[in-house]
Amino acid sequence: MPLPTSPYPNIGELYRDHRGWLVGWLRQRLGNSADAADLTHDTFIRLLCAKPQAIDSPRAYLATVANRLLISLYRRRSLEQAWLDTLAHLPEQNVPSLESQALILEALHEVDQVLCCLPARSRQAFLMAQLQGYTQAEIANHLGIQVRSVQRHLARAYEECIMLATRPS
Repeated sequence: MPLPTSPYPNIGELYRDHRGWLVGWLRQRLGNSADAADLTHDTFIRLLCAKPQAIDSPRAYLATVANRLLISLYRRRSLEQAWLDTLAHLPEQNVPSLESQALILEALHEVDQVLCCLPARSRQAFLMAQLQGYTQAEIANHLGIQVRSVQRHLARAYEECIMLATRPS
């Protein structure tokens, strides 16, 4: 039996047929046309990079890719707002230069990407240890797991952070 073929073997054709719909779909969720247009283009760039073999339901496929990008955009904006809130509370002499702020924000985004790829328990254990200062025993008690499991979760998170830190720029 032959494999099903996509009704859209050409991404350009898919773009022409569904770009307008996707912009509208995103505009409803975002409330503005500029971000909707940006995410629409990002969605099609993802498709170009992924080179899907068959797309049986183009709008469902596009909506799934676009929704993931939308979630990423919201997370990025939330992180940026938290950073701006932190800067607003610093004494003026402690505020980093604009260049340093941009570098710090970029590093925060990279760490966020690493953390969002971790299993939920590993991420939670890491954040409890690093941001809230919990001991391994406190984390184990809070998560209802053994201390040895906490150690494994933390090791995994630290390993990912080390890989990020040693990755060439």
